[in-house]
Amino acid sequence: MPQQFEQPQSQPQETHEEDILAATESNAQQQNEDQSDVLDSILDDIESTLETNAEEYVNSFVQKGGE
Repeated sequence: MPQQFEQPQSQPQETHEEDILAATESNAQQQNEDQSDVLDSILDDIESTLETNAEEYVNSFVQKGGE
C-alpha cells in the first residue's frame, strides 16, 4: 500500500508579503512602546529626585567664586 503525503499548500506571494509587513509593523510598534516605557521611567526618576532635592540640584550648577 503506497503512502500518500499531503502537500502543504503554499500561500500566494501577496498574502505572504502582507504577513511579513504586519509582523514588521507589530515589532516596530512594540519597540516604540518599550522605548516609551523606558523614557517614562527615566522622567519619573528625575521628577522624584527634583521633588526631594530640588534646591540641592539647582545649587550644584551655581558657580562658586572663580569657577
